[in-house]
Amino acid sequence: MKDQSFNMTRRAFLRNTALVGAATAIVGAPAIVGAADPIRLTFGHGASPGNPRSVAADKFAELVKERSGGAINVTVAGSAQLGDDAAMLTSLRTGALAISANSQGATSAIVPELAALGLPFLVADSAAGIKLLQGKIGEQLRAKFEAVGLVPLGYWDNGIRHLTNSKRAVKVPDDLKGLKIRTPPDPMTIDIFQTLGAATAQIAFAELYVALQQGVVDGQENPLTNIAANKLQEVNKYISLTGHKWECNPVLMSKMAWGRLDAKLKTVVQEAMAEVSAMQLELSNSANAKLLTEYRANSNLVISDVDVPAFRQRTASVYDKWQEKPFGSFVKELRVAAGG
Repeated sequence: MKDQSFNMTRRAFLRNTALVGAATAIVGAPAIVGAADPIRLTFGHGASPGNPRSVAADKFAELVKERSGGAINVTVAGSAQLGDDAAMLTSLRTGALAISANSQGATSAIVPELAALGLPFLVADSAAGIKLLQGKIGEQLRAKFEAVGLVPLGYWDNGIRHLTNSKRAVKVPDDLKGLKIRTPPDPMTIDIFQTLGAATAQIAFAELYVALQQGVVDGQENPLTNIAANKLQEVNKYISLTGHKWECNPVLMSKMAWGRLDAKLKTVVQEAMAEVSAMQLELSNSANAKLLTEYRANSNLVISDVDVPAFRQRTASVYDKWQEKPFGSFVKELRVAAGG
């Protein structure tokens, strides 16, 4: 009996020793599974499929995955799946969302200086606007963004903006009197149209088609690409080529998400963003030129060139108003940088 008890104890001891040894080997081994797990980032935006912003976001996700060797996996959620721009900004600041190609208007609620980029007739074209952001102006804005928990990865083109409405052709500023125009929640755009004599209303872009269709507002302003993506020309046949302002789409990353990346992966993200930003600007310019040709050939639409000097003169007071704001020095620097 003694020998049998000893043999059972010995077998148990050997079995337990083997289990402990195996466990030790697992704990001591490199964490291969954990290291192979990609960093998952969600990229939200409000653009419709086919919009240059949507195309660029998809390309960015593709490049980052490829160039990081699968270490970063970006999931793109477009068409405002994650809420409107204001909601996505909140998600960025809380860390619930990693990246967003947002709107200038909504973002100016947390970085007011950004709205100044939309000063009336500040730049001649989108390329000039992007160039402004690649110098000292961009450096100043970066500091402002970082102070509120955001990292600007780049700036995309949201186009030179034009006016549409359902009532009449607009060629001179006085033609706007009595019209109710939807604007984004952007103080600059509101100031421009109120200075031109129009009433303004803020309506979510996703709800704009129905609002125009039902006559809640008479018109709106957007680049041609946005007008086409949401088929606004179906409910606003008068398109006036006012070119009254330019807007960007700041591509922002949560500081918390940025902090999850090591130096090498940050470089991958930055280089991919630089590449797709150049692509997005080219796509935007090409799309706008193509759409203008199509719209001019469409007999159902009325395309009007406007008296640009008259619009410039009527909106000149907007510059004075904005230079009196707490960040008036930034507005002055912006005007100088733009050659104004």
